[in-house]
Amino acid sequence: MTDTPAHRLLLVHAHPDDESIGQGATMAKYVAEGRGVTLVTCTAGEMGEILVPELEHLAADREDRLGEHRKGELAAAMAELGVSDHRFLGGFGTYRDSGMKWHEDGHAVAADDVHENAFWNADLTAAATHLVSVIREVRPQVLVTYDEFGGYGHPDHIQAHRVAMYAAQLAAAPAYRRDLGEAWDIAKIYWGAMSESRVREGLRRLRAEGDTTTFEGMDPEGDLPPIFRRDEDITCEVDASDFVERKLAALRAHATQITTDGPFFALSNNQGAQAFGREQYCLVKGVPGDTDGDNGWETDLFAGIPA
Repeated sequence: MTDTPAHRLLLVHAHPDDESIGQGATMAKYVAEGRGVTLVTCTAGEMGEILVPELEHLAADREDRLGEHRKGELAAAMAELGVSDHRFLGGFGTYRDSGMKWHEDGHAVAADDVHENAFWNADLTAAATHLVSVIREVRPQVLVTYDEFGGYGHPDHIQAHRVAMYAAQLAAAPAYRRDLGEAWDIAKIYWGAMSESRVREGLRRLRAEGDTTTFEGMDPEGDLPPIFRRDEDITCEVDASDFVERKLAALRAHATQITTDGPFFALSNNQGAQAFGREQYCLVKGVPGDTDGDNGWETDLFAGIPA
């Protein structure tokens, strides 16, 4: 196809809203630059907590219609970011949100009761094969997903990591499922990250202003959760400060999950574009491209990839 963008990004996320929180600004920036952006969401987030009282009847233990509602929220969020190619892994409803509970150590773990169709129970090869077909169709040079811990331990995030990493290998193997298209080797794979130093800076500002409730319990000088990565682990920071308002609009679209008086918006008000317009990544496959002299990070996920 002659209109295929020269640069193509594939993101693999677990639930609607994860993409906007982690890479919303990058997605909006790349769309505006004419780059291809494809989002694959692995579940509809059926087990999510509902923050809108009048929609509580949609909960899994009541009408169990939250997934369909969040499908609409995702579509609205993607419209705010300008992303037209967004899909559910294997098609909508193929995999269900697994749910989670909090471990005493402060990270997420699998819930005691998991639905038989939960993503956590998915056969890895079957789930990865669904993604192989997308990879061979879109032929992305860059893949973004979670690290091996899923950021904070959510079983669906961990499973999304496993599926994405395995699918990338299978898609590159000519002998695997030739019926799904020509083999494609993704040049660069990144795990989404949040810079520990950036978070500490934001927390210091919040605490200095007397805000002790946003990210309550987090000490800017103490230990932080594993979702925040040391700067030496960071490889790339995309400055999409001009697209912060689009990212915030996408977050507002996920109204059942994110409130405008929650910690994300408090942090954005505190740091503005610095907090929400700069998104960090760890390169785990591929060769780094040109880097910024200030911190040695790439400034573009496609650095080193010809246009």
